[in-house]
Amino acid sequence: MNFQLPFLPERPSKPRKVGLTMMMDKGLSVQESENFIESSGEYTDLVKFGFGTSMITNKLEEKIALYKAGDIRPYFGGTLFEAFAIRNMIDDYRKFLDKYKLDLVEVSDGSMSMPHDEKLEYIRLLSKQVTVISEVGSKQRGVFIPADQWVKMMKDELDAGSIKVIAEARESGTIGIYNSDGSTNESLINTITAQISPSDILWEAPNGKQQVWFIKIFGSNVNLGNIAPNIVIPLECLRLGLRGDTFFDFLPDKNKVQKQHSYDYLPNLDFQI
Repeated sequence: MNFQLPFLPERPSKPRKVGLTMMMDKGLSVQESENFIESSGEYTDLVKFGFGTSMITNKLEEKIALYKAGDIRPYFGGTLFEAFAIRNMIDDYRKFLDKYKLDLVEVSDGSMSMPHDEKLEYIRLLSKQVTVISEVGSKQRGVFIPADQWVKMMKDELDAGSIKVIAEARESGTIGIYNSDGSTNESLINTITAQISPSDILWEAPNGKQQVWFIKIFGSNVNLGNIAPNIVIPLECLRLGLRGDTFFDFLPDKNKVQKQHSYDYLPNLDFQI
């Protein structure tokens, strides 16, 4: 912090178990990765090489080393796992993980159909080699998963060895835990969190309004993912109440009294505040 401003919510220091921020790297150059670490590494816990980008990203090994040196855990997106799984090449995938010395992996079934028992076996298998996080939810628009099934799958995957379950939203933020207009599916999220601790869930929240919603509901130390590189610092400001959307959320009541803008005195003007 450049100044010790009072009444900011407490954020745990790295390595964090809660309040995680996952940035999605969709093809940053080495120099861009270096710049990102310099500006935002302190506020970033995980970097996901989005979907299958790690297969074609230049200087992948160098980028992985950079993130690790910046105290950030990199991992390959779940779609890459599925690309190996659908080809019956999981042993090759495990060798691929070893080649790049990754200690974290995502197991998902959002692009392909996979029996859930089979997915659980992959989680158990890979958990013997690396740390596993798993993703629940389909990437296919129109696929409906009942809320109780979301809960069961999440519970089963945590029991199988996942340290966190990711709630699917894609990078668009218009699927999975969100409605087609990007608004949160509050009924689904309420059902999930009634039975699973939010600390065990990493919510994909690529859009600002989604990030604000989760911070207001679950606090500054909610786990959020699919964050664009240039949004990590704005997100941290949201977590700390240093942006207008969460400005009053963490202040004592005495600091809120008569401090919020009131436009009651204005004439009937046709505009939105």
